[in-house]
Amino acid sequence: MKILHLDSNHDILAKKLGEAGFENYFDFTSSKEEIMKVIDTYDGIVVRSRFPIDREFLSAATHLKCIGRVGAGLENIDLDYTAANNIACYNAPEGNRNAVGEHALGMLLSLFNHLNKGDKEVRSGLWHREENRGVELDGKTVGLIGYGNMGKAFAKKLSGFDCKVICYDIKQNVGDKNSQQVSLKELQEQSDVLSLHTPQTPLTVKMIDAAFIAAFKKPFYLINTARGKSVVTEDLVAGLKTSKILAAGLDVLEYEKGSFESLFRDSEIPQAFKELLEMENVLLSPHVAGWTVESKYKLAEVIADKIIANHKTA
Repeated sequence: MKILHLDSNHDILAKKLGEAGFENYFDFTSSKEEIMKVIDTYDGIVVRSRFPIDREFLSAATHLKCIGRVGAGLENIDLDYTAANNIACYNAPEGNRNAVGEHALGMLLSLFNHLNKGDKEVRSGLWHREENRGVELDGKTVGLIGYGNMGKAFAKKLSGFDCKVICYDIKQNVGDKNSQQVSLKELQEQSDVLSLHTPQTPLTVKMIDAAFIAAFKKPFYLINTARGKSVVTEDLVAGLKTSKILAAGLDVLEYEKGSFESLFRDSEIPQAFKELLEMENVLLSPHVAGWTVESKYKLAEVIADKIIANHKTA
């Protein structure tokens, strides 16, 4: 099988495929239109998020048998088309779940203890101790929406903090020793912290809006290491202004490009985001929760293993 790599990844991916008898080809620079002219000569592709693998692209890939996405989500692939045309799709949430769990925990502890704010103040010559008095995770209730690979990894990290962890998921019976599964209403009634671990689907786009925020019984902290489009930024800012949301740690943003490689879809900065940038109780990172040295290797290894296991060559 001929595999075309459209994004750079850890060398272990191509190495393992090559050792298993696959032919590796690489094109990290040609446009989508240029690649469409030759894609019918390949049996498989490996992608991250360079451009959408949509119906137009897939219709030209007449010999395609598999797509490996070196990441957790598959929203940049037309899964209806691939399913109808027997094209197998593989992602690798196993590869970066630990990294995401650690990043979410780091964001939460930083917000609880005002670490980002305190650091800036000390560098500016300010020594505000009482204003930076923190709160402890011990005794708090952390609510997770989405309890798959990422949610489970975060819950495992929280297991040593003497806090209560609850989860809501559209799938039944996913709770385990690290998290009790509850209804969405129960989660909104109990949570001191809300952490998102959901894929991008029609159900999760704009999920965290004004009505959703208002349904929480207590003021809460928000952590989002999942997908930016799940949170309506304007409503988040409103919640932060009223202190219904005490603080927010955001690794992903509503305004990211679909490629995740840059921030804005156009040149205009939305007003809500301008306000968000000025808030001291907001911690931001550039979609790197699952982006560690270790996860780069593990993501590539997982995709290679899945392709090899399901498409062995002679």
